[in-house]
Amino acid sequence: MNWSKKNVLVTGGRGFLGKYVVEELHKKNVRNLILPSSKEYDLREKSNCKKITQDIDIVIHLAAKVGGIGMNQEKPADIFYDNIMMGTNLIHEAKESGVEKFIALGTVCSYPKFASIPFSEDSLWNGYPEETNSAYGLSKKMLIVQSQAYRDQYDFKSIVLIPTNLYGPNDDLDPTTSHVIPALILKIHNAMKNNLDYITLWGDGSPTRDFLYVEDAAKGIILAAEKYNGELPINLGSEEEISIKDLADLICKLMSFRGNVKWDSSRPNGQPRRCVSKKMAEKEFGFKPNTNLDEGLKKTIAWFKNKYK
Repeated sequence: MNWSKKNVLVTGGRGFLGKYVVEELHKKNVRNLILPSSKEYDLREKSNCKKITQDIDIVIHLAAKVGGIGMNQEKPADIFYDNIMMGTNLIHEAKESGVEKFIALGTVCSYPKFASIPFSEDSLWNGYPEETNSAYGLSKKMLIVQSQAYRDQYDFKSIVLIPTNLYGPNDDLDPTTSHVIPALILKIHNAMKNNLDYITLWGDGSPTRDFLYVEDAAKGIILAAEKYNGELPINLGSEEEISIKDLADLICKLMSFRGNVKWDSSRPNGQPRRCVSKKMAEKEFGFKPNTNLDEGLKKTIAWFKNKYK
């Protein structure tokens, strides 16, 4: 793909992942890069999606309403409605406007609660998602249905990528919306700042996750945009499974926190295990993560310390 001749629209391009995708696109010398802000264009409105897709060659749809377990429990209706309307409107108007290719970001929360580890793409429909994230997971799963339907009926070139849990510098640190790694870093920082000898975390620490460094995810998205045109959704992950307990211990060690970790088992654990297969991404478009968890955490903690020094 000759990016220097393309007009590229990135929704969510000012967000955590979006900034890294935009950086990769700048390296490709994209001719014209459009980054609509949510304040300017509410993508739940069809008319706005029509406006921003005019004269666009490539759409990378990263915009989403997303948060941790707490937010998913408090606002499941908002999360479902906002995500499904953004995706539905944008895919339709992109097709109507003659967009060459649409790249949509799904979510690992779409997988069944008890899917076999590592999650393979052919197991997506083998059960219901974990309940605390089901509204988000199912709203994003509809991107897959719509993408395949528009491919079948209109020959519209649309692909869906399913990233695992992302982390890295510039992550969301808002306690009400952040995910596990930034939330852990912030809790440990606050405990050390206030001379506390413990932190309290949700659940019992038994769930497992795999994590993908955000810069690697951005590179994977660009690779898929260039090389993948299949109808099946493709995972982006590291296939490095770690329990939340071991993750907490590792971050405590890297931040030199010697206090205790207490677990509040009255709070939900979330999905018991989560780790995606990386085989299809490597086979279809040569994606291999470059940053292991230990290295990525060190970079993330260094960014955090610089931000709060």
